[in-house]
Order: sequence, then structure tokens, then C-alpha cells
Amino acid sequence: MRGRGGWLRVAAPIFVGAMLLGLWQAAVVIEHVPPYILPGPIAIAAALRSDGPSLLLSLLVTLRVTFAALAAAAILGGALAFLFSLSRVLALCLFPYAVILQVTPIVAIAPLIIIWVQQPFLALLVCAWIVAFFPIVANTTIGLNSADRNLLALFRLYRASPTQTLLYLKLPTALPYFLAGLRISGGLALIGAVVAEFVAGTGGTETGLAFRILEAGYRLAIPRLFAALLLLSLSGIAIYLVIDFAARLALRHWHESALDEEPD
Repeated sequence: MRGRGGWLRVAAPIFVGAMLLGLWQAAVVIEHVPPYILPGPIAIAAALRSDGPSLLLSLLVTLRVTFAALAAAAILGGALAFLFSLSRVLALCLFPYAVILQVTPIVAIAPLIIIWVQQPFLALLVCAWIVAFFPIVANTTIGLNSADRNLLALFRLYRASPTQTLLYLKLPTALPYFLAGLRISGGLALIGAVVAEFVAGTGGTETGLAFRILEAGYRLAIPRLFAALLLLSLSGIAIYLVIDFAARLALRHWHESALDEEPD
């Protein structure tokens, strides 16, 4: 049953996607929709085949910003959450500013960051980091503060040191929360990188995929635009799946969220 269920989880979305693509192509052909308004899947595939090498090079530029921002968010966000768990006063003082950064539209502040930070890559990195770090801070803080009170009392009863309590109780408790925040931040880092590239709007050797989308839109090369969007979507899915796989590997032997369900 487990192998059959795993096969169904893969086959069902592929079947639905193929059906939707077929209906899309049929509607475009039957209604004679021009490709500069809505290209069909065949036209998008042709654009991806012809422009694929240049689009992939631009995608690598965008992914470099994305992964750098995600790494910075994981390190700085985890460290900040650790400080928040140690000091409630520090959390009360600084956490509202983390919320402010999260709710401030990145489109509004990205131009200022690009002006203030003269180095283009670093400016894009800061924009993507601002979008990505809050889920890690919030989730990890909750995880560090969610250790079972009875276990905390047991650790105190056996005179465990603060370091032992942190290593053997609080960090394992916070790990699933941290990984859940990392799953969310993976997609947000990609979104932040794309938005920053839209605002920067610069070409050249360090051209990201967002600029290719703008360029295709200006030239009414809509199949190329959709091909670039497809690459971005696939990249976001791949980032999520890789992080989810790593999380399951880390949690599969001991945490309920990663354990296989018992057969009925």
C-alpha cells in the first residue's frame, strides 16, 4: 500500500497537469488566440528550447542571490531566535522591528536599498534576506520556547547545566519549527530576489531572470516570458522539495511529522 500510495502521489498531479495543458493548448488553437496575448504550451516549449541557454544563465544569477539570502536568513534568523529565547526583554525590544520589516512591502523599500548599497549583488541579497528571515525567526523562537515544562523540571531535578538543557532539550524541540520556517523562507527568498531584480532593472553579464521577463514583456515576446516564468516556478518547487527532503531526513527517526503512518 505504501508503494502504491507513493506512486499515486506522483502520478495524480502529473495526470491533472497534462489534462490542463491539453485544454490550454486546445483553447488557444480553437479560439485562434495570438501568441502575444496568450501562447500555448507548444509555443512556450519552443521558446524554452530556443532561448533555454540564455534563460538558464540568468536563472543561475537569480538562484545565487536566492541561496545566499536563504543561508543568511537561516544563520542570522536562527541566531536572533536563540537570543530571543535567552532574554525576554531582548525579544520584547527587537521582535516588533522584525515584524515591521516583514509587513513592509519590499517593493517600497527595495529602491532605497539599491541606492544605499552600492554593490548590486549585495543590494539584491539584502532585499531577498528581508523577505526570507522572518519565518525562521518566528518559528525558531516558538520552538525554543516550546520545550515541555515537565522535561524542563526533570532536567533541573538532575542538575543539568544550561548548555545541556539547550543541547538535549530545547534545540531538538526547536528543530522541526526551524525546518518548517526554512521551507517557507526558501520560496520567499526566491520571491525577494525576483522582486529586487525587477526594481533594479539592470542588464549586462549579471542579468537575472526577472530582467529577462521585463525584456520579453517590452518586446512582446510572450512565449519567452512564459518560459522564464516556468523556470522560476520549477526552481521554487525544487527548492521546496529539497528542503522538505532534508527535513524528513533529519526528523524521520524521532519526530511525529516525519514518521510513516501506521497501516489501518
